[in-house]
Amino acid sequence: MPNKSIIHTDQAPAAIGTYSQAVKVANTVYLSGQIPLVPETMELVEGGFAEQAEQMFKNLSAVCEAGGGSLADIVKLNIYLLDLANFPIINEVMSKYFQQPYPARAAIGISQLPKNSLVEADGIMVI
Repeated sequence: MPNKSIIHTDQAPAAIGTYSQAVKVANTVYLSGQIPLVPETMELVEGGFAEQAEQMFKNLSAVCEAGGGSLADIVKLNIYLLDLANFPIINEVMSKYFQQPYPARAAIGISQLPKNSLVEADGIMVI
């Protein structure tokens, strides 16, 4: 089995369970789910869905940077939405953080997220 290294940054929320922010194996970084917690307070960012999506991408970006890459290096992105009516908003917010060619992506409607978050994302980054 290849060596794996654990990625951690204080610029993203600390893990709130039994997981690492990310794990790097060779040139692939597996990014754990990020919800819109403000790293300094570990509380959800104030505002609605758009503000939560912005904070979530900021957190994901911080973990990418700690892993030696950036959001542009994500090849697979999974987004979990409490309400699929927010699909157009997630696309709009995502367009601020990603340029073409976009990563492969899934946007999945689910019934609940940690800390009553409205959105979460995880992904795979290749550097």
